[in-house]
Order: sequence, then structure tokens, then C-alpha cells
Amino acid sequence: MTSSDAIEQAKTHFGTLLEGQLARIEAMKSEGEWTDFSTLEPIIIGVCGGDGIGPQISAEAQRVLETLLADQVAAGKVEFRTIEGLTIENRAAQNAAIPADVLKELKKCHIILKGPTTTPRAGDPWPNIESANVAMRKELDLFANVRPVRVPEDGIDWIFFRENTEDLYALGSDGIVVEDDLAIDFRVITAPGSERIIRLAFEHAAKNGINRLTVVTKANVVKTSDGMFLDAARRISGDYPDVKWDDWYIDIMTAKLLDPKRRTEFRVMVLPNLYGDILTDEAAELQGGVGTAGSANIGKRYAMFEAIHGSAPRMVDEGRAAYADPSSMIRAGSMLLAHIGFGEAARKLEQALDICGRFEKRLTITGRDTGAKGSEFAKYILETMADPNLESRWNDYQKQLVKS
Repeated sequence: MTSSDAIEQAKTHFGTLLEGQLARIEAMKSEGEWTDFSTLEPIIIGVCGGDGIGPQISAEAQRVLETLLADQVAAGKVEFRTIEGLTIENRAAQNAAIPADVLKELKKCHIILKGPTTTPRAGDPWPNIESANVAMRKELDLFANVRPVRVPEDGIDWIFFRENTEDLYALGSDGIVVEDDLAIDFRVITAPGSERIIRLAFEHAAKNGINRLTVVTKANVVKTSDGMFLDAARRISGDYPDVKWDDWYIDIMTAKLLDPKRRTEFRVMVLPNLYGDILTDEAAELQGGVGTAGSANIGKRYAMFEAIHGSAPRMVDEGRAAYADPSSMIRAGSMLLAHIGFGEAARKLEQALDICGRFEKRLTITGRDTGAKGSEFAKYILETMADPNLESRWNDYQKQLVKS
């Protein structure tokens, strides 16, 4: 193939991608209102275990949620459904990020609790299929990835609003090798996509009395797409005069989250997809590692809650899956509870997670038989939640943090 032929082929490929993105913009402009969970009966929660350690940690999170929602389940107000088929083996066999029959079942649910899934990479024995996470976010239009990180003893109380359906991930499997020496991937930032995630972040700050919002970009270098994201923030900020906002570049922001003198100043952060992926993993490490952090993927119609770590196939291969830490999935469960209107149950679960995982640490998860099994840790959480003195225990630990 000549260089001219390669360029023409690339132009055709790019044109097809542009048509798809312009159609997506029109769909965003006509999207409906937010789901009102108070009007649903039952609220259907689909539990999708994924693969690797996913089925084990998802089962423990489901056990905790079913205990907290036992009365609602008995009254027919909440229903749990198990959704099979999101394993890497099935996805590879059907050569699909999400097999069509699995996606059909997911769309019958209002809420999804999802375990980690394996994304193939070069050298793996799997076809080069798209990430199931990315595909689910696009198929269900889960545009907001919301990740809280709290380390009270260090004055850290952050919440990240990461745009979920655009940026490099939007067309991550649609790049093109123009010729042997040239490969190009495509980055997508749209005004409607930027506006809805930024507005959600401002809304959260305003409703919770938080007077600090930070927009993270690299608009000094990536002037066109990051510039569009930053311009959207400037426009929307006018609707929230009581929320002070500023913008930081992603490179210095990664440093400032590690700076004890500055990091306590940050509260709400909103940022495009790839920057958000990197920064939230760094932030989770300060909380105790990615195994301690939950994640919400929110759209107007659907929402999906998950751990932020991967499927850890090595743990399965080595027979250690039973020792996987379910904390991240259980934290995702607390976010799920809050999202569908069970705020008090979510608060109790967060308090129990803090007591068990950060304060008392009566059981330690090591990922090996030197520590507790995931099922034992989930039992510890359930026993802690059942304690009528849960609130006072948690308050005592908070007071100890202040003193220290």
C-alpha cells in the first residue's frame, strides 16, 4: 500500500468515527430526566461477578447489601438478580466486550453491582476486545465516575468526578495504524459531555456546602480538547456563585495530592477520563490502596457500582481468590445504597468499614493464607454493623484521630 492509499484509508476511518460521535452528541442533547428511585417498585439490582477474583468479592458485597436491605427485599421493594456471562472466557468466545444476551439482562436492571473484569492486552491468549467497563459505560451512558477518598487523620476528604464516556477511552479500540511507522489514537471531548460532568460536580459541591471545586486539565498544552473542557467549567461556574473554583494542570496536581501542606485544601475535583483514572488511583493509595476504594458510574437512567482495582487473575491461578479483599466492592455497595435512597444504611456501612479496616483491624487481609478470608472480613463488617453502639464506637475513633 502506498502512503497516499494509507492516508486515504485513514481519512475514511476517521470520517466514520466523526459521524458516530456527532450522532452521540445529538443523543446527549435529547437525553431524559434522572431516574427517581423513590417511584420504582421493585428497584432491581443486578449483581454481575465478572471474572478473576470478581465473583468472590462481589458475593461478599451482595451478602452485606442483602442483610442491610432484608426488609425491603421481603416487602418486594428491592430485588437482587444474578447476571452471568461477563467472564473473559465468554466474552472472548463471543468476541464481544459485553455479549448481547448479557447486555440485554443488564438493561433490565436499574442498578448494577459489578465485579472486576479482565481487559486483554498484547500477549494475552484472548482476542483484542474492548474493556467491558468502557463498553458498559458507553452502552448505559454512565457518564460520571464518582470516587470518594477519605483519610481523616491526614485531613483528606476528596471526591473525584471523572468524565466516563469520552477522552482517549471513548475510541480506545478504534485507533489506526496508518503505516508501519505511524499509529494514531483519537481523543474525544465534547461540549455537552463536558458540561454534564462539570455541572454534576458543581451540584455536589453546592448541595453539600463545599466551597472548593478544582478542574484538572492540561489545557496549556492540549489546547483544543482540554480547552473545551475548561471553557465549559467557566460557563457553568456562573450558575454556582457560592462555589469557589480553580483549575490545575494534571502533572502538578499529581504532585500536590502528595503535598501535606496543600492537599487538605482540595475537596471536589472534576476532570476528563484518563486524568481521572490516573489521579484517583494515586488518591486511593493514600487511603490504603486501590483495594479500599469503591467507585460509582452514574448516568441519568442507569448506575453501576464497582471496585476500582482489577480482576487479579494471578490470585485465582495461585488458589488465593478466597483471600481477596472485598473492601472496595463493599464500599461500592455503600455508594449504591446512598444512590438509591438508603442514606442511613450507607452511613452505617461506611462507619463499619472504617472501624474494621482502618481503626480496629481485628482481621487483616493480606491476599494470602497469612491473613483473613474475604468471607471472614465481610462477617466482621456485618457483626460490627449489628452493634447497637456502632455510632459511639465510630465517634470515639474520630476523637482519637483529632487528638493525634
